[in-house]
Amino acid sequence: MQKRSKKEILIRIVILLVGLTIAHLGVTLFILTNLGADPFNVLVQGVYVTLSETTGWAILTHGRVHMAISFLIIAILLVVDRSYIKIGTFLCMICGGPIIDGFTVLLANLQIESFSLWGKIIVLALGCAILAYGMTIVIQSDAGTGPNDLVALVISEKSHQKFSIIRILTDAVFVLVGFLLGGKFGVGTIICVFMVGPVAGIFLPINKKIVAAFIPSGK
Repeated sequence: MQKRSKKEILIRIVILLVGLTIAHLGVTLFILTNLGADPFNVLVQGVYVTLSETTGWAILTHGRVHMAISFLIIAILLVVDRSYIKIGTFLCMICGGPIIDGFTVLLANLQIESFSLWGKIIVLALGCAILAYGMTIVIQSDAGTGPNDLVALVISEKSHQKFSIIRILTDAVFVLVGFLLGGKFGVGTIICVFMVGPVAGIFLPINKKIVAAFIPSGK
């Protein structure tokens, strides 16, 4: 494998951060509709509820459980194929929360929570599409992908199956396990399960070409 120059690594990290910002704009729109958590966070909610009820640990929070599950995914991937774990994987974990908080403040004046149901559904669908678009930029940056997104990506590449189908299946598993453990979901969760995967499948080859245009060709 050809060693990457510092310039190329920096460009890939910048591309990843751009994609991460776009993706979390979509996540923020999704959250602000209050129509149900995204699939991975249904799982996080379920694990958090179960651990809280069984252990009573005051130290537990949704965010800490989210990080713990993410670290577990990384640990498993270090055994399965550590080539998927890159600096961007950790950047996704660290930067995601602050980006969402920032967009939440910026979008507060829109008062999305006061929209009609159909208005919220439109915003939610738009958020899912933006999330899928940004996620594919992150993936194609090849600087690392968020732990929860890596689950579908690794299974897709190892099984040689379409990413869009695998994404739907992994999201469905997240929702099912999370719900059985006490997580909450709504119409937004269902839309996210069946929309993000197919939209990401459309954008993956498009963003592969766009990202390649910014990467200097090595000699």
